[in-house]
Amino acid sequence: MAQYLLALHTADDEAREPMSDEDMQRFMERIAALEQEMRAADALRYSGRLVAPERARVVQVERGETLITDGPFAETKEQLGGFYIIEAKNLDEALSWASKTSACIERPIEVRPFFAARGA
Repeated sequence: MAQYLLALHTADDEAREPMSDEDMQRFMERIAALEQEMRAADALRYSGRLVAPERARVVQVERGETLITDGPFAETKEQLGGFYIIEAKNLDEALSWASKTSACIERPIEVRPFFAARGA
């Protein structure tokens, strides 16, 4: 089994239409059902949703001095908005989970395998 990152990216110029309370409730129920399906298949290892990129901080040590700056590391209109870490038999299975995730949240999902160290 290998681990994969299913990453959801958001774009500044692709804002969603505001949801009613009922629409938000249905959306959250779809996500909960997907995550329950992942757990039942023993695929879900972790999931997380991130706050807005403006709340990020970047920490870097240069010549022994710690520098902390506001905002995301990358200057881009697209940012990581959330992610799942899953375990799958192969890439095809990971892509199947990504397809279900994309359909659930109505956004594209980037699939990346984790680097597997030899002998691990």
